[in-house]
Amino acid sequence: MKKIDFFVGTCVIESKQMCLDVGARLKEIFSKYPEINFTYKGSFDKANRSSIESFRGPGLENGLKILEEVKKELDVPVITDFHLPSQAMDVASVVDTLQIPAFLCRQTDMILAGAEASKKYQRQLKIKKGQFLSPEETGNIVEKANEYISKDQILLTERGTSFGYNNLVVDMASFQIMKSFGVRAIHDATHCVQRPGGLGKTTGGKREQILTLAKAAVAAGADGIFMEVHPNPDQAKSDASTSLPLDQADEIISKLMKIYKATEA
Repeated sequence: MKKIDFFVGTCVIESKQMCLDVGARLKEIFSKYPEINFTYKGSFDKANRSSIESFRGPGLENGLKILEEVKKELDVPVITDFHLPSQAMDVASVVDTLQIPAFLCRQTDMILAGAEASKKYQRQLKIKKGQFLSPEETGNIVEKANEYISKDQILLTERGTSFGYNNLVVDMASFQIMKSFGVRAIHDATHCVQRPGGLGKTTGGKREQILTLAKAAVAAGADGIFMEVHPNPDQAKSDASTSLPLDQADEIISKLMKIYKATEA
C-alpha cells in the first residue's frame, strides 16, 4: 500500500518542552501505522497574525534549535514554514520539509529560494495554495519549483478558498487537479476551517468541521493530511479556534486511516 503523509504538531512553537511532549505522544500514535509517514510540525514565527499584539513565536534561531532537538531526541522528521527568501537555507539545514505559507505562494523569490535550498539539502518543499488561487493555477508554482528540484520533492497543499468575507470553502476536486501536475496534494485539515479575521483581531474557526472535511479529502484522493494539535487548544497562543485537542488525535487518525485503507484497497 502506498504511504500517506501526516504533518502534525502545534501551530506555533510555544516551548521546547511542549514540542517534545506533543511530538512524543504523536510518535507513539503514529507508530501503530506503518503506512504513514509522520512529520512533526512547529512554526518558529507566525508572520501573518491579525494583531500586532499576537504571539509570533521564538524566532528563526531559537525555533530552529528547538526543532533540531525534537528531530534528534525523538528521531522524527520535522517541518516548519519560512517567510523570507533569505531564511530558506538556514531552515533547510535543519528541517526535512520547508513550507511556504499560502499568502506567499505566488512569490517567485520565495519558491525559487525554497527550491534551491531543498536541492542543496535534499529536502521537500511544501507550498500551500493561496486562498485566492484556483487549483489549476498551482501548475505555475510547480513549474517554478521544478527549476531546481524534481516533482517528487514538491507538495501542494489545499487549505480552502476565500468565499465572501471571513469564510473558506474546500473544493474536493482540487486534489485531483493538483495531482495532475505530477506532485503530491496535501489537505490542510485545520486551516481550511478557519474564519480569517472572524474574531476581529484574531482568526475564528469551525473546529467541529475538521474531521468531516478531512474524511472527504482522504476519500477524494489527498496524499496526506496536515493538521495542528494542542494539549489545551483554547489556551493555544496561535489558531486556538482550529487546533485539535491532542487527546483526540488518536481517534481522528484511526478514522482517517480506515477511509484511506478502503480507498486504496
